[in-house]
Amino acid sequence: MEENQPRNYAVLIPVLMALTLACGIWLGTLFIPHNTTNVITENSNKFTSILEKIEERYVDSVDHDMLVESAINGMIETLDPHSAYIPPQDLDAVNEQLQGNFGGIGIRFLIHDDSLVATHVLNGSPAESAGMLPGDRIIMVDDSVITGIDLNNAMVMSLLKGTAGSDVTLKVYRKGEKRDLAITRGTIPVSSIDASIMLTEDVGFIKLTSFTSNCHIEFEEAARDLKAKGMKKLIFDLRNNGGGFLHTATDIADQFLASGKLIVYTDGRNEEKVEYYSTKKGILENTELIILINSLSASASEILAGAIQDNDRGLIMGRRSFGKGLVQDQEEFTDGSALRLTISRYYTPTGRSIQKPYGNGVDYDNDYFERYMSGELMNEDSVKFDESLKYTTPNGRTVYGGGGIYPDVFIPNDTAGASYYLTSLYYANAFNHWAIKYLDVMRTSFNKFEAFNSSFKVDASMFERFITYASTLGIEEIPMDIITSRSVIKNRMKAEVARHIWDQNGYYMVYLEEDMDVQNALTEFENGIDLKN
Repeated sequence: MEENQPRNYAVLIPVLMALTLACGIWLGTLFIPHNTTNVITENSNKFTSILEKIEERYVDSVDHDMLVESAINGMIETLDPHSAYIPPQDLDAVNEQLQGNFGGIGIRFLIHDDSLVATHVLNGSPAESAGMLPGDRIIMVDDSVITGIDLNNAMVMSLLKGTAGSDVTLKVYRKGEKRDLAITRGTIPVSSIDASIMLTEDVGFIKLTSFTSNCHIEFEEAARDLKAKGMKKLIFDLRNNGGGFLHTATDIADQFLASGKLIVYTDGRNEEKVEYYSTKKGILENTELIILINSLSASASEILAGAIQDNDRGLIMGRRSFGKGLVQDQEEFTDGSALRLTISRYYTPTGRSIQKPYGNGVDYDNDYFERYMSGELMNEDSVKFDESLKYTTPNGRTVYGGGGIYPDVFIPNDTAGASYYLTSLYYANAFNHWAIKYLDVMRTSFNKFEAFNSSFKVDASMFERFITYASTLGIEEIPMDIITSRSVIKNRMKAEVARHIWDQNGYYMVYLEEDMDVQNALTEFENGIDLKN
């Protein structure tokens, strides 16, 4: 997939997390797809009259379409935080996130030293079939020279993406030679499974990044693969997962639950109550389960976590989830725009609505910052429960509604090794850039992950060279920060090299060694999880 993929790191300053949260609210909408295309009409009403008066008599010239869309946005803003008007120029990009595929050549890239580097070539992709290799520098796309110019991601995407079946010719630079690659674009899947690995002989780990239209199929394939490798316990990572389709959340929940269990129900003012129950098809009914959540786990993630928690099926660990309990329906118009409108609320099996407050006087978008300032992210005692919204699971455990899923086991936000310097490294993508330079020389030295993982060490000399290289990216050295973050920096250096060779699974095999949420989950499995009151 032709994209830079920034990773979600455990330690980020609040400002960056707030930006991430804003993106999650937009892209993480839980909705039921609606295929109706409506004809836009304008009735003779006050709105039309005012619009006509402005166009006829206003002192300056006006843009008709801009006035209409501004008025629409003004209406939507008076509703809830998740209803949205999507203008024509944005609809394809928004739908692409949920459809889980697009037309392209099948690479991940990084703009590195003013050149375009293919960091990964997807298995079975058109780029792989044409002979492209990781580390190739793309210097021309058709007749466009893309070296020596001010490249940006949007420009690269416009050149590489296109309709499946269309042709593109790339000129690449590899080890001193230039090669022409003729590529026919294909349909490139955007995997919602970021990692699927075995952490121990019997504990598997799956990280789901979003609930795209096909993610339940991907999840089942990953689960079957891990079961074949001996998985009896699963850590299911929904941290930073902003949601997606309702049906994919219920289908994945169905894999864990015995037949006939209520997963979720929806109800709205003009919508009939709809209940979703588990079937007999679950392949993980006997697999011990821990789900990881945090303040950016929203929507479909909360449906899944709520279903597992309310049915006493697994343990929820981490920090309180986002708190989005609204369901949207999307209708598209003939001009290419769409209305995503909240039509109902969803409720967990015990009857909880987990939608957090919104409306007048509520700073909805700054919820993360408020949690940070209140100490809720670090101290369980700072978490406030609404005693009027107390519910009881079949095993007699107490759960709460009114603002997200509260974990069964609270884990404080991991700030070990956090520093301004470390955040600057993430922001500049320093680990990725360094790994490209390192592997330009060392790529052929590594064949098997197991040998790499046991032998690769970031020694003092390599560490100092990395710090020096980071300074060339404009990152000022802060000695005390470097000491504080030394262990984390070493881990991320090794993890990034692993990612470039063995993709996401390689990255997470290294990264999770210092992920405190995952390490706490492993300890919980060792001690034996308790799902009773």
